Amino acid sequence: MNYQRELDKLLKKLETKESVPRLLLHSCCAPCSSYVLEYLSAYFSITVFYYNPNISPESEYTKRLFEQQMLIDRLPVKNPVTFAAGHYDSGRFFEMARGLEHMKEGGERCFRCYELRLKETARMAKSAEFDYFTTTLSISPLKKADKINEIGMRAGEECGVPYLVSDFKKKNGYKRSVELSKEYGLYRQDYCGCVFSKEFSKEK
Repeated sequence: MNYQRELDKLLKKLETKESVPRLLLHSCCAPCSSYVLEYLSAYFSITVFYYNPNISPESEYTKRLFEQQMLIDRLPVKNPVTFAAGHYDSGRFFEMARGLEHMKEGGERCFRCYELRLKETARMAKSAEFDYFTTTLSISPLKKADKINEIGMRAGEECGVPYLVSDFKKKNGYKRSVELSKEYGLYRQDYCGCVFSKEFSKEK
């Protein structure tokens, strides 16, 4: 599936509607969300859902959370963008990762981490009656959009909320996120978030 093409089709349909749909956007960090917010806020009323129990240590989690809030306050957008923080429970991530500690970065452990966060986002979207949900994760050149979308669509089907398919690295999305990060002086971390990705970044 060409995820960007599918997203383009949906956005074109939304332009013909009078009401603005509500989107719950899972965000891993401010830099990754920058382009996505600039892009999608023209079509949706967005709530950024910062749910990332994978991030360690907690000080790193908090630093990224504050950066996310700062960006939302400063970024010009067409429709409203609000913020919601999920519960930080690193134990939930480590329980999920048990037995997968030595898996290579970008493999099964990462896929289960996507699933952990996307399922929680889908549940939140269902309970708060959002029209759609999605994630910023596909903007990263290091993450597989097909796997992210597969997991997202499955979570949406289970909860009964449409998942907005995406490959945000397309249309120079990743490049634009780098530009916006520089413009707003955003903290760009050198590892995905978990202790395993931090060790991987040291080895490169």
